[in-house]
Amino acid sequence: MKKGFYVRFSDLANGLTGGFVGSEETIRLGVTGLSRAGKTVFITSLVANLLDRGRMPQLVGAATGSIQAVYLQPQPDDTMARFEYERHFGAFTSDPPRWPKSTRAVSQLRLSIKVQPAGFLGGFSGPRTVHLDIVDYPGEWLLDLALLNKSYGDWALEALDRLADHDCAKTYLKMLDSVDGSAKLDETQIQDLAQSFTAYLQAAEEKGFADCTPGRFLLPGELAGSPVLTFAPIRGSSGKRGSLLREMERRYEAYKSKVVKPFFRDHFAKIDRQVVLVDVLGAIHKGPRAVEDLRRTMAEILSAFKPGVNSFLASLFGVRRVERILFSATKADHLHHRQHPRLTSIIEAMLREAKDRAEFSGAATVGMSIAALRTTVEETLEHEGKTLDCVRGVLQDTGKQAAFYPGELPDDPFSLLGPARDGARAWLDADYQVMSFVPTKMRLKPGDGPPHIRMDKATEFLIGDRLR
Repeated sequence: MKKGFYVRFSDLANGLTGGFVGSEETIRLGVTGLSRAGKTVFITSLVANLLDRGRMPQLVGAATGSIQAVYLQPQPDDTMARFEYERHFGAFTSDPPRWPKSTRAVSQLRLSIKVQPAGFLGGFSGPRTVHLDIVDYPGEWLLDLALLNKSYGDWALEALDRLADHDCAKTYLKMLDSVDGSAKLDETQIQDLAQSFTAYLQAAEEKGFADCTPGRFLLPGELAGSPVLTFAPIRGSSGKRGSLLREMERRYEAYKSKVVKPFFRDHFAKIDRQVVLVDVLGAIHKGPRAVEDLRRTMAEILSAFKPGVNSFLASLFGVRRVERILFSATKADHLHHRQHPRLTSIIEAMLREAKDRAEFSGAATVGMSIAALRTTVEETLEHEGKTLDCVRGVLQDTGKQAAFYPGELPDDPFSLLGPARDGARAWLDADYQVMSFVPTKMRLKPGDGPPHIRMDKATEFLIGDRLR
């Protein structure tokens, strides 16, 4: 009896070992950001803290020792730019430290992670390799995916509705007053309209508005000046052949087919997990309209991930189902830790409303407040008889250290989202401030990555289930 059990148990052990030793899997993690949210910093910190995991206690695979080794590999796609990790990390650790330059195109980096499963079954299986392919792409390109389900008329109507609420659109709207969509196409006129509309998009992005589509108008690259980027929203129903409106429609459809769909096919359709970085504090500082724009933009993003949307593209390109999406409110180090739960509540409330608006279900989706690179220390000061929870750091514009109090975020996030949704122009009873800090000089111990806030928790949500 004992011998029979031993034989069967040995067969089980051999089967388990044979099934796992030397196995490999790949996770494609998409990373994008909205309006200076810190995409390059996030990826650099993620890679550095996976290579040296001393500051990653909430990453279960690191805490239990399941992650045995992590190393950089040559990227698998020879036609895509490599994310310049070494150069960006060098900016962090230089003297004086500085922010790395932003990336404005698609790039990729591969980490290979050697994982030894823990627990009872782990004793019978050898280590396996998990390849983490990090795909960095502009947030504007993600927003463009929503255009695939919109006609030119639908998009133009929505765009003009947004423009009416933005002061920076006055020049374009004034130009539009003299435009007759049914008139014969005039190439000079269409170029003037496209240039004025592009100037509006640039100004809107500078003011912190998130929804600035079409995204390639801001990042034209080799397409600058081409007809595919020379259109703009104008009023009117479908135009007759040879009219200005008909040509606008044609170029809009060309933009979708020749710019947006290739991005979907080559990059977005292959993503397994996704992180969207959001500068919530910056939007709050800019006022209710920026907050409402951000909320609507998050709904557009979720629509891009909605199961069933673009089903014809899914069948054509074999799109994967994105399993997890993390919306991260960045720059949590600009707040005292006491306010971090409030920042998290705000992005969670935005996400909840965005889910409802997008009628979204499918991927596991959460909101979280993080700082990919911590640039401040906390400090409590007395001012005019009040105790203020501050942060202290080196200011970017002066290079001097200063304590900073940003104001109190509300306990109830809907006290912000409500006025924003209702069209308020300013906060009635609060003044929220932001400052720009530079990285501080790091003295990293062996095995420690750069200091951060909740990068370990974010990593655990995104890929932790595959690293145990």
